[in-house]
Amino acid sequence: MNSPHPAGRAGPPAGAGRGGAVAGAVAGGALAVAAWHIGPAVTWLPGFRAVCCPGLDGRGAPGRVALTFDDGPDPLSTPHFLRVLDTLSVRATFFVLGSRLERHPELGRRMAAAGHELAVHGWEHDRPWLPRPGRDAAELARSVAAVQQVTGTRPLWYRPPYGILTGGRWAAARRAGLRPVLWSAWGRDWTPWATGRGVVAEAASRLGPGGTLLLHDSDAYAAPGAWRATLAALPCLVAYCGARGLAVGRLADHGCPGTVGPFASRGTAR
Repeated sequence: MNSPHPAGRAGPPAGAGRGGAVAGAVAGGALAVAAWHIGPAVTWLPGFRAVCCPGLDGRGAPGRVALTFDDGPDPLSTPHFLRVLDTLSVRATFFVLGSRLERHPELGRRMAAAGHELAVHGWEHDRPWLPRPGRDAAELARSVAAVQQVTGTRPLWYRPPYGILTGGRWAAARRAGLRPVLWSAWGRDWTPWATGRGVVAEAASRLGPGGTLLLHDSDAYAAPGAWRATLAALPCLVAYCGARGLAVGRLADHGCPGTVGPFASRGTAR
């Protein structure tokens, strides 16, 4: 009888098929985790967000514009924003970093006492490329506690650094009772070439009724001194909105719907 395998050739080792199946399952599982983690980040794209999840886009009542700031509190720059906003009789929502609020609680209390709303930007301004759901949940809970300790009220909103919402961050926000919200217009005010006039032009190109405007009250994660362009733009931005019959204020007054998960546009987080 002929050998089933030519001379000098060994057949597949025992269990080789099973090992390949296990490797395939592991690879498939890794791909599934990666898709769950990074898939929701597609909401960063403004066109997709505006159409598929207007609540996440920060869409509110048509007679209003929500004014929001990221990356503070910063003792070198935030007080200047508080002064100008007070002069303009405008209240805003500040998405603060828990680690910075922990270092500057008095500034946080001053912001709240002036009628501004404090929301959560995260604990640190880090990038989310690797899945870390446990750490995301712990850091958001810690940030919520920091805001609540400083202001006496529980924050409502969450905007992640860079506006990148991963699966872990979605889950952590929901667990913390926070409603994710990004923006419908920004001033591109973090660049080294930002000017007051340029910030106004960039914001006005996308800002409309019911919009949410993203600006920055700190240059901690931007070009040095970039906040000065934002500060210079504020009176013009408020006047621009006022001339169009749009009241400028906080997200809490904006009529912005909450979001409960990836691609949801109605309802509130639980």
